[in-house]
Order: sequence, then structure tokens, then C-alpha cells
Amino acid sequence: MQKKDMGLAVLIIIVGAIVYLRNPLFLSPINLGNTANLIGLFGLFAIGQGFVIMTGGIDLSVGSMIALLGVIFVDLVGKFGVPWPLAILITIGVGTLLGLAHGLLITRLKMQPFVVTLCGLLIYRGVARGYTGEATAGFPFGASYPELEWLTIGRSFGIPHSFLAMLIIGAVCWVVLHRSVFGRHLYAVGKNEDAARYSGIRTGLVITAAYVICAILTSIAAIYFAMFTKSVQPSSHGNFYELYAIAAAVLGGFSLRGGEGSIIGVVLGAVLLQELQNLVNLLGIPSSLNFAVMGGVILAGVLADQQFNRYRARRRAKRAMEALPSGTPSAG
Repeated sequence: MQKKDMGLAVLIIIVGAIVYLRNPLFLSPINLGNTANLIGLFGLFAIGQGFVIMTGGIDLSVGSMIALLGVIFVDLVGKFGVPWPLAILITIGVGTLLGLAHGLLITRLKMQPFVVTLCGLLIYRGVARGYTGEATAGFPFGASYPELEWLTIGRSFGIPHSFLAMLIIGAVCWVVLHRSVFGRHLYAVGKNEDAARYSGIRTGLVITAAYVICAILTSIAAIYFAMFTKSVQPSSHGNFYELYAIAAAVLGGFSLRGGEGSIIGVVLGAVLLQELQNLVNLLGIPSSLNFAVMGGVILAGVLADQQFNRYRARRRAKRAMEALPSGTPSAG
């Protein structure tokens, strides 16, 4: 675990201890289970956002994609009677195509990631609202899908399956990002795309793959959210979720410039965000201040990270100077 991840873990423990001292219900089984469920739901697509940010890009369409894919999944299962395993494959397939479109527009047509995904944010939300006629998409009254419900909103030994899914997917993504050739290429592209291209890396393919991975994980999260809420209101479902994903990644050490970050960090970032949400609820802080609290903590975290990087850079420069032979003139 990197020093940044250790620092974030310590911060999570400190915040948790403060909340517990103010309200012991923080560590109650019910509260821990509900919080773990939310961590799993938000952590799934936050991990995907991390892959995109690693390339120096960003995906602003996550929340709208969750709304659109949620509508598609609910209607496939509830309205058209498609078997749920096939409905899951179709939903993930649609999400994959959306991620592929993002990647190709960015790499082939050289469009800015901000513009492409901002357009996606508007288009997907608009399509979902137009398709449903502003109505809520939901399962038929009294409908029950035992296996699907167990898989998505069920629990094993008190642990929500959404949280377990995040841990499993997080472990796979950790191997992909930190122990594979693709992961090394992703870091190289994020650090310096031109240098990576000249070294023989197919940068367009790497960037496109990052957006596809993000879309696939967002598709999985959309299915979990649809089953968790049991209905999807296109005008509000998934609102601001892209900001949660970006915040979790940034808190977890991902640099918006690209080339830096870890899967453990983004998971811890998702944990901290939901812990803060829990803090607002348990300490009786007005819900209207919810975003203000999270924004303040995120700002503090980014400022602390910048100061840490500057301190580390000064330390490296000092060690380099001390390593120079005596009498060697310094640069400049």
C-alpha cells in the first residue's frame, strides 16, 4: 500500500472514530451494512472512472449512463420479459458500445474527453427521459426475481453483495492496472502520451480500452442501482454520480493530469465519501449542507496531496544535491 493510501486509510479511521464518539449508532450492524452497500454501489463505477483519469481524461457521462442503462435493464426484465441473465448481458453490451464510442471519438477524431462525455451526459439523460416520456420505469407490481435479487441486493454473512462485487472487481482491476502490461502502458500514456507513442505503445487502443472498462463497470453499477431502487426516474436517477466518481478517484490519489493513482486508493476514496455522507446523517447536519461538507473535505484532501508532493519533490532534490561530489557546481 502506498503512503497516500495509508494516509487516506488513517483519515477514514479518524473520521469514523469522531462520528462514533458523537453517535455510537455509527458502528451498529444495520448502519455498517447500509453504508457498505452504498460503498459497493458507488465504488464500482468509481474504479472505472479511475482508469479514464489515469489516461489524463475524464468521463462526465457516468450518471446519465446509469440512468439510461437502468431504464433499459428494468424494461428488458419487467416490461419485455427478457430472462435476467440475458438482460444483464444486453445492458453491459450497450454500455460497452457507449464506452467504445467515447474512446473512438477521442482517439480517432481527436475530440476533447470533456466535450465528448459532456455531450454523452446530455444525450443519455435526454434519451432516457424521451423513451419513458418522463415516467418512472419500474418492475410490474408484485413482480419478484429471487435469483436476481439475491445476486444484487442480497447479503452473505451480513455483507451486501454489492460490496462483495466491488471487492472482487477491484481485485481484478488491481491486477490489470498494477501487474499487467496493459497497466504499465496505461501509466505511460498518462505520464506522456507522445513519449508512449514513440516508444511503440498503441496509445489510441490503450485510451479506448480505458473508456470501455469505465463503461462496463458503470453498466454493472447501473444494474445494481436499478435493483436497489426498484425503479428508475430518468430525470433524477444518477444525478451528480459522475462527481462522486471523480471525487473518489481524486481522493484516492489519481491525478487529473494522468499517470498516477491506485485501485486501493479509489476504493478508499469511495469509503471516505460514504463515511462523510453517513456523518451528515448521523450528526444531524442539514442535508442541504451535504455537498458543502464533501466539497470541503475533497478540497482539503487535494491541497494536502499537493503539499505532500511538493515536500517529496524538495526531499528528492535535496538528496540529489547531497549525492553530488564535493566541489561539483550545481545546475544554474
